[in-house]
Amino acid sequence: MPDAPAAPPGTAPIPDRAQDPQGRGAARRRAILMILGAAGIFSVAGALVKALSGQVPLAQVVLCRNLFAIPALLPLLWRAGGLAALRSGNPGLHALRLAGGLMGMVGAFYGYAVLPLATVTALGFTMPLFLTLLSIPLLGERVGPRRGAAVLVGFAGVLLMTLPGGAGGGNLLGLGAVLMGAVGWALAMISIRRMGDAGESNVTIVLWFAFGAMVVSGLASLPVWVWPTSGQWALLAGIGLVSAVAQLMMTEGYRRGEATLLAPFEYSAILWTTALGALVWAELPDGWDFAGMAVLVASGLYIWHREVTLGLRR
Repeated sequence: MPDAPAAPPGTAPIPDRAQDPQGRGAARRRAILMILGAAGIFSVAGALVKALSGQVPLAQVVLCRNLFAIPALLPLLWRAGGLAALRSGNPGLHALRLAGGLMGMVGAFYGYAVLPLATVTALGFTMPLFLTLLSIPLLGERVGPRRGAAVLVGFAGVLLMTLPGGAGGGNLLGLGAVLMGAVGWALAMISIRRMGDAGESNVTIVLWFAFGAMVVSGLASLPVWVWPTSGQWALLAGIGLVSAVAQLMMTEGYRRGEATLLAPFEYSAILWTTALGALVWAELPDGWDFAGMAVLVASGLYIWHREVTLGLRR
């Protein structure tokens, strides 16, 4: 899970198709395909990170992820009216989003280097569990017994994946880093939700993170800089460009369809990464891994369902 969702939940469909059933159906199908494609492309980005195998310092990987993504994101800035779109009245929330996003990116990228692709992706989907827990003190939300039980069940899935015979059971540092990254993404999502409530645009949120992450990771890269080979430069550029394309597809998908319809399709990333890991690195999850993934996905989908149900009742 290299990136948090590019668009805040609740993005509405394109208005001119809202009253046309055929157009709305076509927009929804296109949106679903966009989310499925974005999940697959994000999986490719994870595979590119794994292909570096720790040969380049992590700070440099994060730097290049953002540096090479920015040119692909600039059309968003142009469509939003240029540099004026970067004006913001929420610097503190942008700082929280930056810190959480970097924490998530570092955790995921380290995990890709030392753990199977599918394991990292599945553990990344603990983000809704942490989001549920953190929403209590940070957003003042109430979590009922059903959602609380779903969180506990989800973490039971994590425990299944850490059993000694499992794919990630032998690397507690890697597992801990990925879970730390999921906490970071949850903090980032909370800041995005609060900025959305304050009227901040999606373009402002996305681009301030890209610029901020580039600066912070660039400074962190200076003391550990290793000049990449031509092949490593190609991988680093690919990580940034591929991630940017996936992010744009995710944004477009959420622009054309309801988040309540699209969110479950993000879980297709587990299928993509399982296939990539098996084909390229012969990473074959065992029964406990599959059981843990199934429990994690089921708990995440249940929490999503409860959010939708409660949202419709409000």
